[in-house]
Amino acid sequence: MLPASVRQWQEGGRMLSTGAGNVFVRSHQGAGPTLLLLHGFPSSSYDFRGVVERLGDQAWLTLDFLGFGLSDKPRPHRYSLLEQADIVQQVVADAAPGPVVLLAHDMGTSVATELLARDVAGTLPFDIERAVLTNGSVIIERASLRPSQKILRGPLGPLLARLTNERGFLRGFAKLFSAAHPLSGDEAQAQWALLARDDGHRILNLLCAYLNERVRFADRWHGAVRDWDKPLGFLWATGDPVATTNVLAGLRELRPAAEVIELAGIGHYPQIEVPDEFTAGVRRLLRLD
Repeated sequence: MLPASVRQWQEGGRMLSTGAGNVFVRSHQGAGPTLLLLHGFPSSSYDFRGVVERLGDQAWLTLDFLGFGLSDKPRPHRYSLLEQADIVQQVVADAAPGPVVLLAHDMGTSVATELLARDVAGTLPFDIERAVLTNGSVIIERASLRPSQKILRGPLGPLLARLTNERGFLRGFAKLFSAAHPLSGDEAQAQWALLARDDGHRILNLLCAYLNERVRFADRWHGAVRDWDKPLGFLWATGDPVATTNVLAGLRELRPAAEVIELAGIGHYPQIEVPDEFTAGVRRLLRLD
């Protein structure tokens, strides 16, 4: 059974049918432009609950990517960030016909850079006015991948996925949080429930294929960071053990004029650890105040 906090999040959303499966969508109609929030691996839009409750009357839209959280988890399936970007386009067309501003975390940053690349090419069917990337290993060779990520993307990935259990997952997940703001019991329970729903933990190797796409499409996605002609900022928690400040340094090299806000000593999930500071940074970079 899902924890009460997750059920409450679920009850505020709906399922949207796509060609690949049903995806969970939550949104709020309010003052525009709509803030589009894209989550990371291996979690879900639930990560942003502390952000959206601090947005007041700001319009916002988020979803669980296919294979994640409350969305369908088809198998066998070839999960791809390109497909996830297609799904985002469908969700935006359904729920946010006007312009959007974009916030992306972790894996979602590569979905975001694919959207920016489409915008650069003139093929994106909606208008992104501004974007912010936060703690994602966009430049994967500069990241410090966890041992489990390295195994999941390799030939032993299916075996590790089959062996994944709650205790082992949460032991590793807790290491993504800072000592000042450790993973709470309630958060741990919610994150595991969302991952394990419909045996989602058994397909972690399939979901982890996005890491290989970060290598395959590096030129395209790094080029989008460099060449997109609208405001792009970086909101970075500097205590992240995976998407480290070395990744941020690489992004700054690609985009020297980008506005940057650093959250000192905070771990990989700043939106969970320090939602007040994180939301304030989002508002500043996306000019939502």
